[in-house]
Amino acid sequence: MSELLVVAVLVVAVVSLAGVLLLLARERASARETRDEMARALHAFAQGITTQLASGPGVQNAQYEALRGSVEQRLDRIQRDSAEKLEQMRKTVDDKLHETLDKRLSDSFRVVSERLELVHKGLGEMQALAAGVGDLRRVLSNVKNRGVLGEVQLAALLEQMLTREQYEVNVATRPGSRERVEFAIRLPGQNDATGAVWLPIDAKFPLEDYEQLQKAQDAADPAAVESAARALESRIRQEARSIVEKYVEPPATTDFALLYLPLEGLYAEVLRRPGLLDALQREFRVTVCGPTTLSALLNSLQMGFRTLAIERRSSEVWQVLGGVKSEFGKFADVLANTKKQLQTVANSIDQAEVRTRQIERRLKDVESLPGQMPSGLPE
Repeated sequence: MSELLVVAVLVVAVVSLAGVLLLLARERASARETRDEMARALHAFAQGITTQLASGPGVQNAQYEALRGSVEQRLDRIQRDSAEKLEQMRKTVDDKLHETLDKRLSDSFRVVSERLELVHKGLGEMQALAAGVGDLRRVLSNVKNRGVLGEVQLAALLEQMLTREQYEVNVATRPGSRERVEFAIRLPGQNDATGAVWLPIDAKFPLEDYEQLQKAQDAADPAAVESAARALESRIRQEARSIVEKYVEPPATTDFALLYLPLEGLYAEVLRRPGLLDALQREFRVTVCGPTTLSALLNSLQMGFRTLAIERRSSEVWQVLGGVKSEFGKFADVLANTKKQLQTVANSIDQAEVRTRQIERRLKDVESLPGQMPSGLPE
């Protein structure tokens, strides 16, 4: 048996060795084939390289020509595209320029037309103003209309500075005379008829003499200026004499009157004449006033009227204060009674609080009912 086993082992070993040898033979054959294939591949590669090297200059020339053609085509295309884009840009810029230019021109023409319209409107207003100035000159050329203008201005000043009871319109200041002054201020006095003393105020507007003086001053002619100033002075003296003769009659009136000049420039020219105001006050008892001077005078008179009213009503004030004192004494008595009553009420409230605390102490031990109060309990 051992011999058979050895023989079997040997047979198996021989078979394995044969298989290994067969495998080695196959591997060697495969390696040889692989080596041959690699040799053939290297040979083909070497031949291809040699062929390419041999045909290299021609291929490069062909590729260069193809590349140059492609570049030229691309350059042509780029040039055409650039030309088209430039043309589009030019058209767009032209359109924008035309649009902007048209808009600017339209706006400019619109502004110019508006300005011309305003100028035309201003010219119309200037024409209307010139017509108004002409109307005013025509109005002022009439002596009666100038007097009305001065009266209107004087009425406005009196209305602003005084109350309606402190002055009158169209007053016959001289008893038995038909002459009426435009305005007269009512001063307190002992006149039996009216119970007041009148202060006459008359408005005068010597426009012709003033215009002649202005023209002479503009022309810088001393002789003409002196002649026009003397004419204006003579006119003012005549007006002052007329006011005194028509409207001043003491004791019904004050011993002086007011001559109102509606222009500050006219009043300044009268002031400029040496000694004219003193002469008017001394000879005719007439005081010349301009708008500013008359306003100050009326303001002073208004303060005097207020002081006189306070003095007249001082006795009434003392009577009122006496009544207030009596009423205040009664009020003190009423206040004392009220205090006593309030003290009584306070005492009653204190007693009620004491009784409340006593009741609370008595009810402290009373147990409260749980829940709500039963409906059967009395209220």
